[in-house]
Amino acid sequence: MSNNLEVSIFEIVGSPLCVASGDGQKVYDRLAAALKEGRRVIVSFYNVTTLTSAFLNAAIGQLYGTFSEEQIRTLLKVQDMQADDLALLKRVVDTAKLYFKDPQTFKRVLRETIEGEDSDT
Repeated sequence: MSNNLEVSIFEIVGSPLCVASGDGQKVYDRLAAALKEGRRVIVSFYNVTTLTSAFLNAAIGQLYGTFSEEQIRTLLKVQDMQADDLALLKRVVDTAKLYFKDPQTFKRVLRETIEGEDSDT
């Protein structure tokens, strides 16, 4: 029996539009359960036409708060994703790694950046 699990984003969400963080949470729950069991997961974005960072943050980004980067790199594979969506996923992953490395500093810097933008206008 194979230890691999293929997860269809389209089937979980029930739509080609993957935009809501609530739908991303459903994906996260499925992925996290499999990763906790040490299973290799193939995440298919086949038939997905629209992705947002909110969805990807919930579905993939928060995995970095539960699992090590090494575990995710070893056990999780993404397929059937458009090039521009892969670029968005990379930004989400890079941000998640920074955030979970030091959440307090990340929040402080973000707050200072936003406050600095407000004073510039």
